[in-house]
Amino acid sequence: EVQLVESGGGLVQPGGSLRLSCTASGLRFSIYDMSWVRQAPGKGREWVSYINSDGSSTAYTDSVQGRFTISRDNAKATLYLQMNSLKTEDTAVYFCVTEFASPWHLYHDHHSPISTSDFGYWGQGTQVTVSS
Repeated sequence: EVQLVESGGGLVQPGGSLRLSCTASGLRFSIYDMSWVRQAPGKGREWVSYINSDGSSTAYTDSVQGRFTISRDNAKATLYLQMNSLKTEDTAVYFCVTEFASPWHLYHDHHSPISTSDFGYWGQGTQVTVSS
């Protein structure tokens, strides 16, 4: 059974930092490109960041560029998202997802609506709340 388990979410003040983790099991993590997707309260899902299978290529949506850093440790089958200078608008549930052969962000406007079928496996999500 494939499992993606996110952790590291929580409540943080504006300007603060969090590091999310996503630990994978039941699949060959090292061959999958991965992404983070988030869903804010009352809004649709939004693509946040991408990393290829060996970590040599990354991409970010404009609103997090320069503040968030995606990385991975294939030996630990774990994906990370370091989030700095957090803003209230970063409040959302964050999901790690596996990409299909063609990375989603290369073929869609980054603000396009996301359906579950746009990505392979999904984690259960971790809540990030940025509030004073």
